[in-house]
Amino acid sequence: MMMRPEFLVLTPEDCHKVLEWNNVGRLAFLNSTFVDIEPISYVASGDWIFFRSAYGAKLEALVRHPFVAFEVDQVAAPTSWVSVVAHGTIYMLPPDGGPVEKREFMRAVDALRKLAPAAFTMDDPTPERENVYGMHIDRVAGRMAQPVGADRMGRVVQPARRPPGKRSATTNGS
Repeated sequence: MMMRPEFLVLTPEDCHKVLEWNNVGRLAFLNSTFVDIEPISYVASGDWIFFRSAYGAKLEALVRHPFVAFEVDQVAAPTSWVSVVAHGTIYMLPPDGGPVEKREFMRAVDALRKLAPAAFTMDDPTPERENVYGMHIDRVAGRMAQPVGADRMGRVVQPARRPPGKRSATTNGS
């Protein structure tokens, strides 16, 4: 028997924690005249999300339309999940740019090496992914569902605090 879910809004701090604790999400972007969405590995660091990709249609689309959305989910069950959506702007980080670009490229590479320590070395498992880019997070929002009456101890993300007397935000679906 599935318990009735309670829907809660995450604080911006909890949203950033979810982004930092995960490493695969979905990047939504405008590709010509339609919206596309692709799974992608990433590393979150503060107000930035860093990616690396091989050259292709996605990168061409991001150069033309740098405004994107990025989503990460943690799903334990139909009534137990966390979802975060970040909106922001993509910035290409070339290794051979000016001093600021080079510094930001190295900051991104250092972050990406937390996920893949051999990135950009002779032992790189995906050397074709030589394009580094970052998404500056302009806006972030998140929600979670949990069974009503569930024990909140040990949860990875605690729900956002609600003002006294206010009910949690509810929806008709996920």
